[in-house]
Amino acid sequence: MPHFTLEHTTNLPALDAQALLRAANQALFASGQFGAEIDIKSRAIPLEAFAVGTAGDGLRGFIHGKLAILSGRNAEIKRQLSEAVLAAIEAQYSVPDHMDVQISVEIVDLDRAAYAKAAHTRRSAT
Repeated sequence: MPHFTLEHTTNLPALDAQALLRAANQALFASGQFGAEIDIKSRAIPLEAFAVGTAGDGLRGFIHGKLAILSGRNAEIKRQLSEAVLAAIEAQYSVPDHMDVQISVEIVDLDRAAYAKAAHTRRSAT
């Protein structure tokens, strides 16, 4: 835990999704809210079909992050997490001057009592 999903429109030039995921993971680990860094999982979903407003000129796009965490954290911690991830994304991606781009992050609570996980670690060959 946590799970971070990054959605981004495919019209954003020079967007390196892997670099954005690494930056988000580093910000999440630095928050001190999560145990081991190996527990932070992230993925990127490129969006080829999308609309931003009503203009169809292809000069609008977005990056949206959804952070799913176990329930129980207060609103201030959630705000700190969303702002840290947003800052990490903005530091990693330079928005082109000729485009309108919105970047957002949301926090979603997962029911702690209903969440199940199995972690299988590598075994060293001896």
